[in-house]
Amino acid sequence: MGIIKAVTGAIGASLADQWLEVYEAGNMGDNTVFTAGVPVRRDGQNTKGTDRTISNGSIIHVYPNQFMMLVDGGKVVDYTAEEGYYKVDNSSMPSLFNGQFGDTLKETFSRIKYGGVPSSAQKIFFINLQEIKGMKFGTQNPINYFDSFYNAELFLRCHGNYTIKVVNPLLFYAEVIPKNTSRVNFDEGISEQYLSEFMEALQAAINQLSADGERISFVTSKGTKLSDYMRECLDKGWTEKRGFAVESVGISSISYDDKSNELIQMRNQGAMLSDARVREGFVQSEIAQGLKAAGSNTNGAAATFMGMGMGMNAAGNFMGAASGTNAQQMQMDAQAAAQAQAAAQVQAAAQAQAAQAAAGSWTCSCGAVNTGNFCQTCGAKKPEPTEWTCSCGAVNTGNFCQNCGAKRPESSEWTCQCGAVNSGKFCSECGKARP
Repeated sequence: MGIIKAVTGAIGASLADQWLEVYEAGNMGDNTVFTAGVPVRRDGQNTKGTDRTISNGSIIHVYPNQFMMLVDGGKVVDYTAEEGYYKVDNSSMPSLFNGQFGDTLKETFSRIKYGGVPSSAQKIFFINLQEIKGMKFGTQNPINYFDSFYNAELFLRCHGNYTIKVVNPLLFYAEVIPKNTSRVNFDEGISEQYLSEFMEALQAAINQLSADGERISFVTSKGTKLSDYMRECLDKGWTEKRGFAVESVGISSISYDDKSNELIQMRNQGAMLSDARVREGFVQSEIAQGLKAAGSNTNGAAATFMGMGMGMNAAGNFMGAASGTNAQQMQMDAQAAAQAQAAAQVQAAAQAQAAQAAAGSWTCSCGAVNTGNFCQTCGAKKPEPTEWTCSCGAVNTGNFCQNCGAKRPESSEWTCQCGAVNSGKFCSECGKARP
């Protein structure tokens, strides 16, 4: 009572001669998670009668990313998670092709398997193993979010889309799919009962982002983190009990309530006004606005200017004092910037000097690396470079002529760094190779 793999190469000829029934999954849309098998003709066209039962010897065609179940009386008789052609054989034992799911499905199958004898009510069902997209969500009430940057409890609303994926198709069939149905779209009917659980997990995930110290304005770009947190929150409720999981979460928009907006604007304005140049611009703008208003006063500009002068005197010439403070702060900022630039130049010069010294270093026969004319360890004098004259007339110290590129000719004698005069390829005193 199960299915066996059919030989792929013989399918076409055998179906053409014997006209055996062939079944495939019904049309699967982006949100389709479950559909019944439908019979097809040799030309691949679907036929009517999707509620027909499956006779012994029928062929079932399973496409990639599909999970096929042979069901008898509402209980699973056999299944496959592997693509290919399968023949219904009621005389065989269940084959249980686990595919990508390994032995996990066998444990589930042992709990929900059919224990009777074959009947005339066997049917074929398919579960979509692709990522189910387009699940929309939105928060009806604002979610609290403590932002350490603003040092305030803020409230946000968010909208977006999430996707799910079936990770245990047998458990999904037993716990999620309504009975006596031939087709289920996740976004029609069954998604509503899980939306409240999703929103609860979303709030917990967003609160976790707050605990991680993420700024509220960065929440939109944290879809990957949100997906990971939500999988943790929904692991027991969805994955272990129902056989599906959140695959990804995409937030399309975030908005704040009125009080949160006020706090954010106040904090941003305060951050801007901490800059002396911005403050001075604000002071000058206010003075200019006052002068403009004075010129348009119907009672006369002279009376307005007199009132402005009295007001400024009464306020202790606040604007002038503010400008003086701003100028002093800007001068201090400029001095600090100049000091930082000078320090950076000193550091760059020191690094350049060190690099130059390293480039002009030489190794003494005692092994010490030096930059001066005498070894800092043993006091030996820096060896003079051995000069040679090329056939083109250029005087060189390296192994190749710097003028024509000719190789340095071999000579009978050469002087080692240790001062020994040699004629072989190695120094007779220290053993170093001839340069």
